Amino acid sequence: MSTALAQRAAHLVSQVSPDTPADAVLRREVGANRELESHEKRALTGAVFAYYRWLRWLDDSRALPQRVLAALDLQKRFDADPASIKAEALVARALPDWALAAIDFPSPEARLACLRQLQRPPTLWIRPQREFAASVIRALRHATPADLSHSSFDIRHSSFAAPTAARYTGPVDLFKTEEFKKGLFEIQDLASQLVGHSCAPLPTETWWDACCGEGGKTLHLSDLMNNKGLIWASDRHTGRLATLRKRAARAHAFNLRQVTWNGGPFLPTKTKFDGVLVDAPCSGLGTWQRNPHARWTTTETDVRELAALQLQLLENTHKALKPGGRLVFAVCTIARAETTDIVRAFSAAHPELEPLPLGGFPLNAGLPTGTFLWPHELDANGMFLAAWRRK
Repeated sequence: MSTALAQRAAHLVSQVSPDTPADAVLRREVGANRELESHEKRALTGAVFAYYRWLRWLDDSRALPQRVLAALDLQKRFDADPASIKAEALVARALPDWALAAIDFPSPEARLACLRQLQRPPTLWIRPQREFAASVIRALRHATPADLSHSSFDIRHSSFAAPTAARYTGPVDLFKTEEFKKGLFEIQDLASQLVGHSCAPLPTETWWDACCGEGGKTLHLSDLMNNKGLIWASDRHTGRLATLRKRAARAHAFNLRQVTWNGGPFLPTKTKFDGVLVDAPCSGLGTWQRNPHARWTTTETDVRELAALQLQLLENTHKALKPGGRLVFAVCTIARAETTDIVRAFSAAHPELEPLPLGGFPLNAGLPTGTFLWPHELDANGMFLAAWRRK
């Protein structure tokens, strides 16, 4: 990166504050800037995120542009040889101390692999609609289908539809492609796509995406259901639902019904569902590769408060299940308090719900407390999944 670009990136970093996180600054100053070329936007975004990825390695006494350049040098060295950054340094500096203690890694080796993954620039994943997957991958030219044969999601032993996820490495702005404008694919992380596959919805079923946000997983459920059946999509923010309506129209998804819901005990409908997806608000620890600034703004208090909200959402939504209906819990975090602790507490309180193995996802040994999708195994966000069936 040139000195001029480093200065521009430093100017962006200087605008970041507790009230205006780095991703918001980048959306406002870079994403909306029509004068910047695509490669310039990628360079600036990469520099800002490298700064926060390597924050604890940087010398605060140096000028901000120099620190940006130092972060980029560290990133370049690490990308060429991950072992060039000592394991002890990664453990000490890559994450806040409280966050490292909040994660139950399966082994010391997994901890190191996960920390190394978090220091890499993230992969860009797309989700073509199943009907058009092959043609979209051919048209985009720089898209490669995902290989899940070595991950904990073993599609060979799954009854689910095979993921159409593809890794994109090309230079083109995907939002400007004809395939995107026609609604033939969405930009969606691989781990998020696996949430839809874990639900395994059928075209004859009725589902509720209780915390739908802007609808990425809702649209995936619709595609998996062949645009049949019915999906209720709810969120507390009307702006997100408005975005979902636009995305659904572009994707030609018509089996959706949208409604506001604040997460409280008064449900938005008396309908009983074959399946309920609770993609709950969380601390986002699993997304810290993609959004490294959040490492330094998220707190232990956030985790505790969000864990209480997650348990509340499960308590309220399970009432809407039919007998035999499935409740799927998903969070893009790997913190103990928001994952296995939630599942243990909820399972203990509800013997009428039986823990449900997710096809393709092996349950952890001992108590069936759900499944972690680790960033280093998928080259994607970290995710946690658990499911129950009403007896």
